Amino acid sequence: MRFTPALFGLAMALAAGSAFAAPETKMMDTSAGSVLTDNAGMTLYSFDKDETNKSNCNDQCATNWPPFLVDANAMAEGDWTIVDRADGSRMWAYEGMPLYYWKDDVKPGDVSGDGVGGVWHVVK
Repeated sequence: MRFTPALFGLAMALAAGSAFAAPETKMMDTSAGSVLTDNAGMTLYSFDKDETNKSNCNDQCATNWPPFLVDANAMAEGDWTIVDRADGSRMWAYEGMPLYYWKDDVKPGDVSGDGVGGVWHVVK
């Protein structure tokens, strides 16, 4: 097979496509209104004690509020950024807000973490 400029362009496009951009999410109608969820419909939350692109939920907090983790090859895109956590893992942030799940949400559309402690909120 001869390596032509067109074949080189195709190879480069395929290579670029192997890096993941923003996570697959969607808006879902729930009892709390339309909220941001992962692609499986699990609700995502923000934490008032976080800072822009910095998670302050670690240890037991992260056990109760698991971070919305980033795939190894993911890259930030648009309003989506990647936060480096204290434990070395990486998580997604939307408009600078690190995103989490709630341990007691068991099925798509559950929003039982909304308002917990007055500092946890669904993302609308």
